Amino acid sequence: MPYDRATEGPSTEAQHAAGRTTDTRATEGTSAEGPLTGALPAEDFPLQFARTARFTLGAPRQFTVSPDGERILFLRTAGGRSTTSSLWLFEDGGERVLVDPRALGDDGQEVPEAERIRRERARETGRGVVGYATDAAVRTAVFALAGELWLVGTDGGAPRPLPTAGPAVDPRLSPDGTLVSYVTDGALHVVRADGTGDRPLAVPEGPEVTYGLADHVSAESIGRERSSWWAPDGSALLAVRADTSPVGHWHLADASRPERAPRTLRYPAAGTPNAELSLHLLRLDGGRTRVRLPAAADPATHPAGAWTDPAFEYVVEGGWDAAGPYATVQTRDQRTAHRLDIDPVSGGTTVTDRQHAGTWMEFLPGATALARSGAALGADVPAELDVRAVLGRAGDTVYFTASDEPTETHVWARTPGAGCRRVTDEPGVHTAAVGGDTLVVDSRTPHGHTVTVLRGGRPGGRVAVLTEQPLVSPVPVFLALGERELRTALYLPSGHREGAARLPVLVHSYAGPGVQTVVRSSVWFHAVNQWFAEQGFAVLSIDGRGTPGRGAAWRRTVHGDQLTPVLDDQVDAVRAALARYPDDLDPERVGIRGWSFGGYLAAAAVLHRPDVFHAAVAGAAPTDLALYDTHWKERYLGHPGVQPENYARCSLVAHAHRLTRPLLLVQGMLDDNVVPAHLLRFSRALLAAGRPHSVLPLPDSTHLVTEEGVADTLLRLEVDFLKKSLGV
Repeated sequence: MPYDRATEGPSTEAQHAAGRTTDTRATEGTSAEGPLTGALPAEDFPLQFARTARFTLGAPRQFTVSPDGERILFLRTAGGRSTTSSLWLFEDGGERVLVDPRALGDDGQEVPEAERIRRERARETGRGVVGYATDAAVRTAVFALAGELWLVGTDGGAPRPLPTAGPAVDPRLSPDGTLVSYVTDGALHVVRADGTGDRPLAVPEGPEVTYGLADHVSAESIGRERSSWWAPDGSALLAVRADTSPVGHWHLADASRPERAPRTLRYPAAGTPNAELSLHLLRLDGGRTRVRLPAAADPATHPAGAWTDPAFEYVVEGGWDAAGPYATVQTRDQRTAHRLDIDPVSGGTTVTDRQHAGTWMEFLPGATALARSGAALGADVPAELDVRAVLGRAGDTVYFTASDEPTETHVWARTPGAGCRRVTDEPGVHTAAVGGDTLVVDSRTPHGHTVTVLRGGRPGGRVAVLTEQPLVSPVPVFLALGERELRTALYLPSGHREGAARLPVLVHSYAGPGVQTVVRSSVWFHAVNQWFAEQGFAVLSIDGRGTPGRGAAWRRTVHGDQLTPVLDDQVDAVRAALARYPDDLDPERVGIRGWSFGGYLAAAAVLHRPDVFHAAVAGAAPTDLALYDTHWKERYLGHPGVQPENYARCSLVAHAHRLTRPLLLVQGMLDDNVVPAHLLRFSRALLAAGRPHSVLPLPDSTHLVTEEGVADTLLRLEVDFLKKSLGV
C-alpha cells in the first residue's frame, strides 16, 4: 500500500533540492532554553537535525497516570531547541510545570558517574529532570539533579531538596510517599520524605559491588533499568545485588586528551563471566534476607542445544505487589525462564511459571504484572496480531499494543465477553499509558506526533508536542517487495519525474533485532532519508528477517546466523526495487549506510556482496562479534567457545580481504557499547590485506552521536563520500 506522495504535506521543490530553506518562517521552535519570540534564522537540515537532537526536543515522554485517572505526569523540554527537561503535570484539562530545573540552579553541571552510565545505557542525552518516580497515588514525585535529591508534590508546592549521604542516583518513593530510597556509591539508602532519618539498608562489601543499580547486561541488553522495588506497605525493599568482580576489565581511553587516565569498564564479552546477581529483602527495621533463587534449570525439561548452560545467571525483572515480591530469572543460554513468587519473610521461592524455547526466550513487557493481577489477554486475541506490550488495565479491560501490519503498531483493548477492539485508527505507531478510566494515547503518524488524553473513552484534552518540523518533508512510498514481501520505504527527490533519469541508490537500514525503520510514523530517520534523497539519491530502507513486527518465527530466523538471512533480504529488496523502477534506479550505483547493527550490515554488504553494493558508510559497526556482550550476542550466536563457527561466519574481521569497494568507517571513540576496538581490529585487518579504506574517528562521542558540530558535519561528510565513491 504505497502512500500517495501528493498527500504527504506541502513543500517546495527548491527547498527539497538543496535540503535547506532560504527564507525565515515562524515555527514552534525555541532558543537554546526557551520559546523563540521571532522566526528561525536560515539553516540547513543537518544543522537543524543536530540542534533539535534528532527532532526529539520538545516531545513529551515518560507518562505516569494516577490510579484515579486525574493526574498525568510527564517530562518535556520547553521547546524544540531546549535541552533541559522539566517535570510537567496535566490536570483538569490543562498542563503546568511542576519542576523547572533552571529555577533550582541546574545549569548542566556534571552528574555522578553511576548516573552518567545509567543515562548512556538509556541513550539519554538531555539534562535537567530526565527521570522521576512517584508514590502509588501519583501525588508526590522524586528526582535527582546533578546528584542532589528533590521531592515535589502535585498540589502546587515548590520542590524541596532532601539531604543525602552522597550523590543520589535512581531515587524511588515508597508507595505511601513517606520514604525515599536512593543509591550512592553503590549503597542503597533510605530517607524520610521530611528529610530526616537517612540510613543505609545495604552497603557494598567491596568496590565491585552495588545494591539497587543495574549491571551493564541488565540495562543494555535485557532492558531492566530498575534494580529495587518497594513493598506496598513501605516496610522493605527487594533489591538486586550486583558483583562485577568476575567480569573482565576493559579500558576506554580518550586519545584526544592524553592527560586523562583511561576509564576502566567491566564489560562481559560473549563467552566470558557475567556479573553475579542476587536478590535481597532489605527491611527498614534492619533485617535482611537473601532470596533463595534457583541455581539451574531442570535438565529433564531444559531444551537441548548445541550449547547448553542451564545456570540462572540473569534477573530479567522484579517487583513487589499486593501478592508479595516476585522475580523472573533466565538461564545463561536463554532457553529457560522461571517466574518466581518470593516469600517476604524467609526469602524462599516458588516457581509459578516455567517457560522454555528452542532458540531463546522472549519476554512480553507488562505480561507478568497482568498475570499477577488475575487478568489475561485471553484466547480471543486475533492470531494475526503480533502483540508488542501489555500497557495496563482499567477494570476488566486490558490495554495492549500490537501489529497486524508490520509498519504499524496500534493500541488495542480486550474486555471479557466483548473481545478485542482497536483503539487507534490512523496508520502510525501508537502506544499509551493507563490509569483509572484515563488513557494517554501517544501517536506518531506520517502527519505528526500527538498526545491525546481520553477519559472514559471521550476526549479530555491534549498534551502539547513542541518538537520542530524538519526542513524537509518526508514522502516515503511504502512497498512490500519480493517473495517474503519485505517491508521497504522508498524516498525520491521531490523534483524527480518518473522515468526522467536513473538515480544512484542509497540503502539505509538498521535491519537488526528490536528496531524497525520501515514504519508509518513521523520518526527522525524518515527526515534524514528524505534529505539524502534531496541530494540526488533514491533511498531505500528495508526491514528483513530478524526485525520486529512479524511474529516470533520471523525474529528467530537469525538464530545461529545474524548475517546471511539479513544480507540476503537487503539484496532481494534492492533487486526487486530495481526491477519495479527500472527507469528510475541505477543498478550500477548502489551505496549503503548505517549505524550500529546497520553499520555492521553496511560493511558486510560491500565485503560479501560487491556485485550489488558499490560503496558503504559503516558507523559504530560491531565487526568482531565476540567483543559484544554476553546476553545480546549469545542469544543469537551461542557461546563462542562452543560454536565458534557462528562467530567466524558472522564477524567481519576475518573477511577483511574481501573488500573491493570504497568503505568509510566511523566510530565514537568513547563508545562503551560498540567499543573502538571493533573499528581498530577491522581497520588493521584491512591494512594487512592491502585493502584501502577510510576511517573517521569521533573524539568525545559515544554510541549516540547528537552533538552539534558532529552530527550535522557527519551527514555532510557521508554525502560527499558516497557521491565521490558512486560517481555522482
